[in-house]
Formats: sequence, C-alpha cells, structure tokens
Amino acid sequence: MNRPFLSLNLALSADGKISSVERRPSGWTSGEDHARLLDLRKGVDALLVGRGTLEADRMTMRSAGDPWRCVVSRSGRFDPDHPLFHTPGGPVHLLVTEGKLPEVPGVTAHRGSLAGFLSMLAEAGVKRLHCEGGGELVKSLAELDAIDEIYLTWAGHTLFGGREAPTLSGVPGGFLPASHDFELVGFDPRPDLGECFLSYRRKAQ
Repeated sequence: MNRPFLSLNLALSADGKISSVERRPSGWTSGEDHARLLDLRKGVDALLVGRGTLEADRMTMRSAGDPWRCVVSRSGRFDPDHPLFHTPGGPVHLLVTEGKLPEVPGVTAHRGSLAGFLSMLAEAGVKRLHCEGGGELVKSLAELDAIDEIYLTWAGHTLFGGREAPTLSGVPGGFLPASHDFELVGFDPRPDLGECFLSYRRKAQ
C-alpha cells in the first residue's frame, strides 16, 4: 500500500487506558506532555484524528507549518460550528467511510476507505503523517499495518478503569489480525511528574 510514514502519539493511564469510560478529554497529563505533543507535530505534513477525539478535545489541530488537518469519521456527522472549521491553519480534509458526506464550507470531504485515504495523501505529497487518536482509528491503522513510530506518555498518576474505557487500540474486544513488532528507542522517566515518555519504532522486516 502506498502511504505516508505514520507516527502516533497518545497518553496512557497506569492501567493502559487512553481515556475514561465517559471519554474524558485530554488535559489529564502534565504540561510537559502537552509540550511534547506540540513538538511532535513539528515537521509533519499532515495531522490525523478520529471524529470522536476531535469533538471530545474540541481540537483545532493548528500547528506551525500549517500541516493538513485530517479527520476520519464513520458516520460523517460533523458539527459545522466546531472550532476546527473556524480556525486558521492548514487545509481540512474529512474522510467519511460509511455515512453521508458533510457539507461544511471551506473543507474537502472524501468518501472511501482508510487505506484509500492514506494512498491519496501519499499521492498528494504527504510524506509524514501524525495521528493523535483515538483508539478506534489507531486499531484501524494497526489492522492495515500502517504504523511506523509510536510515542506514548505513560501516566502512572491516573487509573481510569472500566471494561468499556478505550485502550491504545480501542475498546477491548477482538485481537488484531496479526501482531506487530516494535522496538523501544526512547525511555524518559519523569518521577516528579508521575509520567514516563516512551518512544517506539517499527522493527525492520
């Protein structure tokens, strides 16, 4: 599959959850973690999130260099009043995999598969794509074996719990079709914060 180099960044609670059962928005980690998030956005050609994460965090996805701002949705039910659509920045591209294409002024909407969207981005010149969640989108990317780097903030200060609380690869359920091997290339413990910054890279085949 023709696709961009893809990295992702997420925070994990001590019990491996990326959010609570109530889908608590970001902001539960340290200021250093937020600074890392902004730093990881530097130099990428496009940012990618799922619609649920976009709405929970009220994201504008604005970043230095004005990368493309890409959002994936199964239903296509976007709120035209969302801050994303009213904040200057890179071009906004919406992917709808099943529902009706939204009519939001000033954005480009696509209907199709996630694999097809990744190919379209590569053909459009996107070389580095950075994903910031959520779990369902990450699971779909893992099913496509499309992840090259993973950046995690392990936040040992928080326990979310709950069988329905999402993990790195969505709400616990079926296994991925295959395992993927990564090597730990960065380990930066911050005891004063109760956090540890981890970096992984796909193992060479």
